[in-house]
Amino acid sequence: MADELIFYTNPMSRGQIVRWMLEEVGAPYEPRILDYGTTMKEAAYLAVNPMGKVPAIVHNGKVVTECAAICAYLADAFPDKGLAPALTGRADYYRWLFFTAGPVEQAITAKMFGFEPDAEQQRMAGFGSLAAALDALESAVSGKSFIAGDHFSAADVYVGSQIDWGLQFGTIASRPAFEAYIAPLRERVAYKRAKDIDNALIAEMQAANPA
Repeated sequence: MADELIFYTNPMSRGQIVRWMLEEVGAPYEPRILDYGTTMKEAAYLAVNPMGKVPAIVHNGKVVTECAAICAYLADAFPDKGLAPALTGRADYYRWLFFTAGPVEQAITAKMFGFEPDAEQQRMAGFGSLAAALDALESAVSGKSFIAGDHFSAADVYVGSQIDWGLQFGTIASRPAFEAYIAPLRERVAYKRAKDIDNALIAEMQAANPA
């Protein structure tokens, strides 16, 4: 089917990032909700993503995994939506999109798992330390409405999602620059629509499987 777009996700996953991006794109897509430990690990889905993790998309028969890659891909696949800067203006776009997907997420994960690199390890670890990664991220958003240039982009979906989740779950300490950056992003129509969809799905799952 021309322009077929399939979205594999679970509402309690990083799939929420891609859901927001898809709602910003506004193109029709077919969501397929997978369960941890069952359908996410079955052969049919492992043929899509051998990691057995979500999210993933299949667009016109081509698979894309990893949230930052999916956001960047969708921005390019639907250029009329204006979700990527012109090629001459993509330095900050690529820099902060992949910095947040790399050092920031690595630093947060290390902290959650109880790993605090010492001074020597910080020299070898790409993220250095959580404090250093968050200081750099703070510098990127301070005094800005958008992470790359004067317009909202796919990088704001990804960076905004990481800050949004971090503030919500306490993995990123509140800082004025983070709060000021994320506040208007939370008011975007696509953000709210995506949250409503995933929150409704979460409620359905919880009702079907009460604790």
